Amino acid sequence: MSRVIPPYIMLFGMYVVFHGHYSPGGGFQGGALMAAAILLVRIVNNDPVQQMQFPRNWCIPMASLGVLIYVGIGLLPLFFGGPFLDYSYLALPGMDPADARSLGILGVEIGVGIAVMAVLVSIYDNLVEADHG
Repeated sequence: MSRVIPPYIMLFGMYVVFHGHYSPGGGFQGGALMAAAILLVRIVNNDPVQQMQFPRNWCIPMASLGVLIYVGIGLLPLFFGGPFLDYSYLALPGMDPADARSLGILGVEIGVGIAVMAVLVSIYDNLVEADHG
């Protein structure tokens, strides 16, 4: 059963991240769900199988990537004269401010989701490593 459920948890986590900018949910909740899918595989399987899905050395780079996406999208309005994280100032050609705002929020949710997923998996890996080491 634990081999069947993780892909569905991962898919639902992605759904929560991608729909979080206009419905309940968002990057944190979706990232926690995606981390749960990875952790379920790590808890049930042995070490080589665990590392095939999401290698341990990916945690910090993925967490950094998520933070960079969040900060990068948050800084973009500053270049167009707006405040940090105010996506209505994004000057995207052919796009009205409401669509630009929605796209900016979606990008931030994706960054938060990636960062939360990677940090939660990293915390688990560090706890297990400390317990065995």
